[in-house]
Amino acid sequence: MIMFKNKKAKLFNNKKGNEMENKENTEKETEQSKVQDSKEQTTDTAKQENDQNTDNKEPEINQKAEETKSEPEATQKVEIDWEQKYKELNDRHLRLNAEYDNYRKRTSKEKADMIKTAGEKIISDILPVVDNFERALENMKEGTDVNALKEGVELILKQLMGMMKNYGVEQIKTENADFDTDLHEAIAQFPAPTPEQKNKIIDCTTKGYTMHGKVIRHAKVVVGA
Repeated sequence: MIMFKNKKAKLFNNKKGNEMENKENTEKETEQSKVQDSKEQTTDTAKQENDQNTDNKEPEINQKAEETKSEPEATQKVEIDWEQKYKELNDRHLRLNAEYDNYRKRTSKEKADMIKTAGEKIISDILPVVDNFERALENMKEGTDVNALKEGVELILKQLMGMMKNYGVEQIKTENADFDTDLHEAIAQFPAPTPEQKNKIIDCTTKGYTMHGKVIRHAKVVVGA
């Protein structure tokens, strides 16, 4: 009887052990199945992302291809624009050269004409003075009044000096003036009559003139030493 119970208990324990082992195996299989499902899900997700990235890259590749394809057309367009710009600038340059050449010829002609006729106004103003000199000479042939003739010549000289003044011509002052090499030319040097006249002009042999401040003839003078 006791042996039967032990045997029965042993069978019960073996059965319970088998059930526990089967349960553990079932749990392991379940876990492995979950791991496998997770791996498959991860693989599917990665594949989907890879497919999505591939789909997204295709428009970019197509866009880059279109841009690469359109680059020669843009370059050609730029070259055409530069060629047109070059033609416009070249045409403008030729026009400016032609205008400048015409201006240079015109100004050269005007300058030449001005040089030829520069003294026309001066000669026109001198002619009345020449007429008065001729009248004075005619009067000298028949006239006997020396004072009247002298007065007439002085009037003619005054007329001539007035005309020269209108053109900016002025006489250089020499009377009691200090000797100035910019205005005077010393032709002789004499002892000064007084100490105050040392290095001053004693006498003027030829008058000098300036025109608008520029010396056109130096005064020839004698300087006191």
